Amino acid sequence: MDHLETGRLWNENAEAWTVMARAGYDIYRDCLNTPAFMAMLPEIEGLRGLDLGCGEGHNTRLLARRGAVMTGLDIAGRFLQYAHEAELAEPLGVRYIQGSGLTLPFPAGAFDFITAFMSLMDMPATPRVFAEIYRALKPGGFLQFSITHPCSDTPIRRKVKDDRGQDVALELGGYFHRLEGQVEAWTFGSAPQELRSRFDPFHVPRYTHTLSDWLNLLVETGFVIERVGEPRPDEAALKRCPQVADAGVWPYFLHVRVRKPDVGDCH
Repeated sequence: MDHLETGRLWNENAEAWTVMARAGYDIYRDCLNTPAFMAMLPEIEGLRGLDLGCGEGHNTRLLARRGAVMTGLDIAGRFLQYAHEAELAEPLGVRYIQGSGLTLPFPAGAFDFITAFMSLMDMPATPRVFAEIYRALKPGGFLQFSITHPCSDTPIRRKVKDDRGQDVALELGGYFHRLEGQVEAWTFGSAPQELRSRFDPFHVPRYTHTLSDWLNLLVETGFVIERVGEPRPDEAALKRCPQVADAGVWPYFLHVRVRKPDVGDCH
């Protein structure tokens, strides 16, 4: 599967995803993943940023509220329609552009930082995407991204529960088996059936790598690894969203920040 077919699938997912996420049913994003990502983010006020795979613009707008001059890019035009509507309703100076991570439509060194919230694992040709990100960053700029955790997001997964029905472990298999665009169908389990029945399930192509694959690709591209995170819910998050308790038993997400060396750092 190529990036154009991947984009077509996400374009078809866009309406259901936007409606349910904006209604508050993307609970792992809202209660765990995005808050942890933002807590790990360096100061960005006044910096030029690109949000790669921005979707309907939720996280892009959070970055703009921190004072960054933001551009959002997504391959799915329908997502960008929703993003534009949100910008018109509350102008934050965000510009949205349709395009692919494999061929970023920007000159070299255009951005001080690039973010990718849960989007890189949905793109084919990861080495090419990293090379494009590296090119589009200015020397000294950083990339911070989140992905599903490669050690737990395997082709075979089964929750193990104790006698009380509590999650205690995750059985895994196929960690070393690469998926190259195989499509999974799912939806937000927290959404009520009445809402879910209005839409088809999301059809999401999967491109998997091992943990070492991800880290070695970054190093081979030329990045310097700066920070790694594996978010888990604290007491406040569990009180607000008890549904995410299983994220305290195994890791759902991996956060990575890397930096393009400054000219003065090169030897």
